[in-house]
Amino acid sequence: MDIHLIAIGGTGMAPLACLLRDLGHDVRGSDGPLYPPTSELLADAGIEPLVGYDPAHLEPRPDLVIVGNAVPRTNPEAVATEELGLPRLSMPEALNRFVLRDRRPLVVAGSHGKTTTTAIAAWVYSRAGADPGYLIGGAPIGLPSGLAIGGGPRFAIEGDEYNASYFDRGPKFWHYRPETVILTSLEHDHVDLYPDFEGLERAFLGLVERLPSSGLLIACADYPTVERLTAASPCRVVTYGVKTGDVRLAGPVESGENGVSFELEEGGDRQRIELGVWGEHNAANGTAVWIAARADGLERDAVLEALAAFRGVKRRLEVIGERAGVVVIDDFAHHASEIAASLSALRQRFPGRRLVALFEPRSLSAGRRQFAADLASALASADRVFLAPVFHRERLGEEGFDPEQVAADIERLGAEATACESNDVLLERALAEARPGDVLVTMSSGSFDGMPRRLLRCRPSAGA
Repeated sequence: MDIHLIAIGGTGMAPLACLLRDLGHDVRGSDGPLYPPTSELLADAGIEPLVGYDPAHLEPRPDLVIVGNAVPRTNPEAVATEELGLPRLSMPEALNRFVLRDRRPLVVAGSHGKTTTTAIAAWVYSRAGADPGYLIGGAPIGLPSGLAIGGGPRFAIEGDEYNASYFDRGPKFWHYRPETVILTSLEHDHVDLYPDFEGLERAFLGLVERLPSSGLLIACADYPTVERLTAASPCRVVTYGVKTGDVRLAGPVESGENGVSFELEEGGDRQRIELGVWGEHNAANGTAVWIAARADGLERDAVLEALAAFRGVKRRLEVIGERAGVVVIDDFAHHASEIAASLSALRQRFPGRRLVALFEPRSLSAGRRQFAADLASALASADRVFLAPVFHRERLGEEGFDPEQVAADIERLGAEATACESNDVLLERALAEARPGDVLVTMSSGSFDGMPRRLLRCRPSAGA
């Protein structure tokens, strides 16, 4: 087919374009100017997007138009698609039709840990010889990319609860034909789409209800909100967790040079697991994949070896480099629970070192006043905190938090904190105070103006 993608550079659209190209379709599309890594991903697939949106881009007439979820109904190409009566699909509808049909989708959903858990699954199934397909919202270290068609029955996909498109308002993951679901967590997030928690819970409930009777729900029992959903499952449920569940940690998570190790208990049996990343939250993520892989009959020793060899995902506690004795880490954490988990993992990995958190409230949820107290509590587990301005200040208006107040709350909780008037000022202040032995972690769901690499390029002045 000749397929045109409107907003081809989207986080889900660009990988979809590459998958469609791998399946033999002629793929084209349009977007604003694109930059690495998206531009490189599309170029490697032989796709050269058109810049800007113009009805002329629909000539010659494509057989199908796929519309990204960030595209408004007023987009010139979207309007022309309707006027010309061209067949159209949302991104998840297209995944359903072209990729997931006749596969066994393993859908990883939850408020936190989706990308890392999907990456662990793709890595483990690949290393164990299952040749899975996968689509991950990040770049796993050690895999060629975050996507593959694969030849085996399994297709691991990161389940996104965001809406599919302006004409398809349901969550994306409702289209993913789940045969197995890993449900990592459930906390209120994406307030722009789900103003109340009940709406978010209904979205996840719809995913669970779509499981077949022959399927499997793997649910994290550490979250009471997740446990509530298990009652609606039409299939077998296996719970897991750090503290509770059918499969749970039997003792502490131990940190070493190459990651963490921990022991799992299931029905009186115990199994030692090594995982090549740090943090109790990643131990839980690895446990979920262990359950899925063993349920699929993957050989025990192959799964254990793969888990030990996993090295993480870019932008998830990724070590960017070290200069003048200062380690720079880049992390995607933007929700209070994610921030707390990431900082705890860094304490494990770098014991005794001063931990400096540079946080950008980038998303529409991260900058909201209703989450400010939780945010302050999470960030206070660092030794030093620098707060960037609220990215969506104008859109949030009075609903946005006051960074000065959050900084004051952090200081009351015992950590030194500064609210900065710009990202450039934040960079300058962080560099001025950095000293050998520090661990600087940038935390943002966006680009943060390239903050981690800017930190690394500039030699810290204090003590250097």
